[in-house]
Amino acid sequence: MAEEAEELRMRDGERQRLKVLHEVSKRHITQAQAGKELGISARWVRELGKRIKERGDGAVVHGLRGKRSNRRLGEKVKTRALQVFAAQKQARQWHDYGPTLAAEELGSEYGVKVGKETLRQWLLQAGLWKARRARVERVHVWRKRRARWGELVQWDTSTHDWLEGRGRKLYLIALLDDATSRAEARLVAGDSTEENMRTLRAYLEAHGRPLAVYTDKASLFQTAAKAAHHREAPAAQPTQIGRALQELGIEWIAAHSPQAKGRVERFFGTAQDRLVKGLRKVGAGNLEQANRYLEQVYLPLWNRRFAREAEQAGDAHRALDRGQLLDSVLSRMETRVVAQDYTVRWAGAAYQIRRADISGGMRGRTVEIEQRLDGTVWMRWKQRRLPLDRCAIPTRASYRAPWTPPQAARKPDAAQRQQRREQAQARSNQAFQRLPERPLWQAMRS
Repeated sequence: MAEEAEELRMRDGERQRLKVLHEVSKRHITQAQAGKELGISARWVRELGKRIKERGDGAVVHGLRGKRSNRRLGEKVKTRALQVFAAQKQARQWHDYGPTLAAEELGSEYGVKVGKETLRQWLLQAGLWKARRARVERVHVWRKRRARWGELVQWDTSTHDWLEGRGRKLYLIALLDDATSRAEARLVAGDSTEENMRTLRAYLEAHGRPLAVYTDKASLFQTAAKAAHHREAPAAQPTQIGRALQELGIEWIAAHSPQAKGRVERFFGTAQDRLVKGLRKVGAGNLEQANRYLEQVYLPLWNRRFAREAEQAGDAHRALDRGQLLDSVLSRMETRVVAQDYTVRWAGAAYQIRRADISGGMRGRTVEIEQRLDGTVWMRWKQRRLPLDRCAIPTRASYRAPWTPPQAARKPDAAQRQQRREQAQARSNQAFQRLPERPLWQAMRS
């Protein structure tokens, strides 16, 4: 009995349970006290005491220790899962899949139901997947989520090879709610002011105006103040997006580090894994196909699986104010001076104010010109928005005399002469390359 006790292996909890049961057998404590200490009933304490008398200290060890689990998956399931993973990996479809995503794909596409941890052990044993060492990252202070949906929206752009070389370079612009992690996103050809405004417009039309947006300090949202060290330096002017947010009554909050807006960064991290593999699966090779998959498959999956309920019920989004036109607000706006002929200059072209819209006091006045997302140009005048027509610039006749080649180029043997000159220059260059390493003035003197 003593030899068996020496070879018996127990966990910490089982050793603690055995110690308490021995105290009961020695009548140092009551069965009720032991049950309270172990978190079990007094009846179960008596049952364990009987088992220890019959089988010894090993009675506290679980009876299935070292035996095959009754819920263990069959070998057919294991073989099928490994075959599918190996075939997809060889086909360069699952070569970068991890156990979590592979388990989901096996269940949804192939009907093989297996847990991610079980699949992880199978893949490690078969040598089909290798675990990566976890990186120790810098710890940042945790920030509590906002309480309601629409109080704060994190806004950022991710640069990545989304199509894996099957098409042009794309950018993913995302707006993610801080309280619920619900996301709105679209792939664009460039991270420009216009594309960001189009993404913001889609969000505003779908949900309304949030209370605030949380972005980085990119030049799209913030301009560097000129001569900021001088006490009389002018205040930094807002960017086009900053001006639009002011007109919409949306507060802009700047993040001082990528970790500060960690929720949208984690959204990008998941997208760079799952979205890339999904686009590869459907064979998306252009912007339209990629956005179709993003809107119809990936975003519904994200909002269904990774979004959560807000701490407080309700919606903090606000409707647009009366008279607030998104076409006008979400545009590129600059100031111009109205000329005497009621025209303004924009992007190197002249634009005419329509005769029906002309009113007194326009000439010589500084007005705001806006180029909208659809390419049309409008003018703001006394709470009105006036369309402008581009003037057709007449082509000017050129009085430059036609070019005539020199007299030497018109001679019959001009081509042979040019060839002889090129050959002579080539011989001179070769002779110069063969000169010894000495100063140029010595080589020229010799």
